[in-house]
Parts: sequence; C-alpha cells; structure tokens
Amino acid sequence: MRVVLQRVTEARVTVQPDLCRSIGPGLVLLLGIEPEDGPADIEWLTEKIVRLRLFDDESGAMNRSVSDAQGEILLISQFTLFASTRKGTRPSWHRAAKPEVAIPLYEAFQARLTAALGRPIATGVFGAHMAVQLVNDGPVTLIIDSKERE
Repeated sequence: MRVVLQRVTEARVTVQPDLCRSIGPGLVLLLGIEPEDGPADIEWLTEKIVRLRLFDDESGAMNRSVSDAQGEILLISQFTLFASTRKGTRPSWHRAAKPEVAIPLYEAFQARLTAALGRPIATGVFGAHMAVQLVNDGPVTLIIDSKERE
C-alpha cells in the first residue's frame, strides 16, 4: 500500500454535485493498493499515520500527531499511485490492484483508521471520478509505502 499524505488546513472531495465531503485541519490520504497488499499493510500504515508527529505544538515544533491535534482525515482511493511510466508516454496500471481485491482492502483500511483515530473519517467513493480540493499546510507532503517498512 502506498499513501501520499498531505497536512491540510481544509480539504474536500466532490463526487457528484450533491455528494461532497469536507474536513478542517488534518490529513488528506491518497491511497494506492497493490494485489499483494493485506492486513499487515493496513495495520502498519494505520499506526504510522495516526502517530506521525506532523502538527505543531505550543512552541511551533512538529510534535503532535493527528490524534493529538484532534485533526480530521479525508481518505481518497487512487490507483494511479502505482502507475508505471518506464516505457512510452502512456502509463501502465498493471501494479494497481483490481477492484475485487482493492475495495475490501480500502474498506478495511477506512475501518481501521476510524478505530485508531476514535472518530469517523471522511472518504471519497472508490472508483468514482472525484474532484479533490485542498489547502496544503506547510506545505507538508509525505509518501509512505508499506513495502518499505523493513
């Protein structure tokens, strides 16, 4: 699993004109899933994300986690994180998990994040065309890959 994480002051995702979800200060997570990902990847990423100290404390140092800061999370599925651009000019998506594998893992990750954070998180709609708007705070942007944990 691969996550592009951005600390934000606000963010929103619009799926249809009448379906929009938004958050205040917190994290936007763009999640890519590979076919070989599983529960261990979900557990490791969840713990890493909710404990990362990315929010300022009283002295202005990044010493608080999203949990400590009472921040929100917006989770967006993004299969394009596993694009291969080695050959030609058209990306290949062969490293991204197919929906029958990715959807249950995406839902399990959402449930695990909700439990770890102790409150619901906002999400997009898996596989839908979405418009994501955000204000990156810092800017702070990280790429975290569960395969690089060892």
